[in-house]
Amino acid sequence: MAFPERFSNLPAYAFPRLRALLDHHPPGGAPVSMSIGEPRHEMPGFLADVLAANLDGFARYPANDGIAPLLDAIAGFIARRYDVRLAHDNLMVLNGTREGLFNAALALCPETKAGGKPVILTPNPFYQVYAVAALAVGAEPHYIAATEATGFLPRYADLAPELLDRVAISYLCSPGNPQGAVADASYWRELITLAERHDFRIFADECYSEIYRDTPPPGILQVAHEMGADPERIVSFHSLSKRSNLPGLRSGFVAGGVESIRRIRQLRAYAGAPLPEPLQHVAAAAWNDEAHVTRSRALYQQKYALADRIFATVPGYRGPEAGFFLWLPVADGEEAALKLWRETGIRVLPGAYLARDGGQGNPGKGFIRVAMVTPIDELEDALKRLRNSLYK
Repeated sequence: MAFPERFSNLPAYAFPRLRALLDHHPPGGAPVSMSIGEPRHEMPGFLADVLAANLDGFARYPANDGIAPLLDAIAGFIARRYDVRLAHDNLMVLNGTREGLFNAALALCPETKAGGKPVILTPNPFYQVYAVAALAVGAEPHYIAATEATGFLPRYADLAPELLDRVAISYLCSPGNPQGAVADASYWRELITLAERHDFRIFADECYSEIYRDTPPPGILQVAHEMGADPERIVSFHSLSKRSNLPGLRSGFVAGGVESIRRIRQLRAYAGAPLPEPLQHVAAAAWNDEAHVTRSRALYQQKYALADRIFATVPGYRGPEAGFFLWLPVADGEEAALKLWRETGIRVLPGAYLARDGGQGNPGKGFIRVAMVTPIDELEDALKRLRNSLYK
C-alpha cells in the first residue's frame, strides 16, 4: 500500500510532542495548563438566548458563504475597526480560521511561479497550519526566522529577488503567535509594496487583533486600502476564538478581493464544511457587540502588568505587545518545560515545537511559550512559581 510522501517529514504536532515529553513524569504540584491558547475569560452572556432562538436552523443545511446577518455583522466590525467598507462578495464565513488558512492556499496558490515550483513564505516560529498548507499544494515552504534581532517579525524584504519572484503566498501573523509582536503600518506598507513588486499574495493571520496593551494594532485591510493596493493581493483572517473567548464555536472569517473570495467559496462548495446556521446567528451577535471584547481586553491588560512586574528582573524578558502569550527566554525550551512540570506542575510549550530548524538552528529552541489564559489570581501564583523554578 503506497502512501503520499509530501507529509512524511512533518514532525509530530506540538501537543502530542508535549505529552510525550511530560506525561510519563509526575507533576510537581497541582497541574496548571499554560500550554494551549484556549481563552478562559467569560463568554458573552447573550449567546445562549441567541442560540435558543435559532435552534430550528439545525434542521437546514447552512449557507455555504455565510448568512446575510453574519456577513453584515462582519462587515460592520471591519468598518468600525479599520474604516474599510466591504461588500458580502469580499467576505466568507469560516468554520474556524485554521480551515481558512489552509483552504485559501489550496484555492489561490498557482501550480507554478516564475517558471518553477512556487514558494510560500512563513515566519519561523509560526502557526503550524502554514507549513502543511504549503506542502499540500506542492509549494516549497520557506521559513524566515523572526527573532529579537528582527523585532520578532520576519524580514521578507531581505530575501533574494530571484527567490521573491517565485513566491506565491506569504503568511504573516500579527499580533504574532507566539512572540506577541505587532506589524505596524510601515511594516504592512513595506510588505504590500514587496508583494506588488514580486506579484504574490499576503495571507494576514490577524486572529489576535483585539487583544493588546494600549493601541489597536493596525490591520492589513486598513493599510492596503490607504495605499490603494490591489484587493486581490490581500487575504485577511479573523476569529471569534480569541476576540470573544469562543474557541469551541469554530467561527471566523476571511476577507479579500472578490475573485479571491469567489475561488475560496467555490472550493468550500465542493469540499468544505460551513458553520451550522444557529451558530452563525451566535457569531453575528458576537461580532456586533464590542462591550464584551472591551471587558476581556481589560483583563488581559491586567495580565500584561502582572507579568511585567513578576519578570522585571529576568534577563531578556520582553513583554508581548499584544496577544496573550509570553515568549520567555531559557537555555533550552524542552529542558525548561520538563523541569517546570516536574517541579511545579505548570505545563508550558517548548518554543522549538512551533518552529523549524534553519541555517542558524531552531529559533524557538531558547524559549518557552506561556499562555496567560487562566484567571488572574491563579495566573499570578503560577507565574511566580514559574519564575522561581526557572530564574532563580
